[in-house]
Amino acid sequence: MDNGGMTQFGDLLGPPPTRLTGDPEAEDAIAAGEDPRSVAASHPTASIAWAELAERALDGGDVISAYAFARTGYHRGLDQLRRHGWKGFGPVPFDHEPNRGFLRCVAALARAAQSIGEEEEYIRCLDLVNESDPHAAAPLGLA
Repeated sequence: MDNGGMTQFGDLLGPPPTRLTGDPEAEDAIAAGEDPRSVAASHPTASIAWAELAERALDGGDVISAYAFARTGYHRGLDQLRRHGWKGFGPVPFDHEPNRGFLRCVAALARAAQSIGEEEEYIRCLDLVNESDPHAAAPLGLA
């Protein structure tokens, strides 16, 4: 789509949006209801598996496991973003499905950090979500 040189969020000088290629095999396995532990073991670089584990742990009240799962998926996602040309800033659109595993991990990490009183980490993660996609906080449960 030609947007006249503007990024997705209207910044003329900013970098273009980063769109991950994802891990279709892991994404299909998660969508099919496979155990996310098995998916993470088979596809350790797939943020989607770590996001699923983190969210389930949060739902089950296991904040420490959620924090660890989310942090793992967050770092795996950062590795992928960098391989796709991301320089530590710029749009990472939530509406691009392969980006969601990473963004879900950041949101889960934010919620877990807030639950254990790590306010600086919570704010840092919330800022990263908002800088990645200003429309992502609500669907990620952060608004």
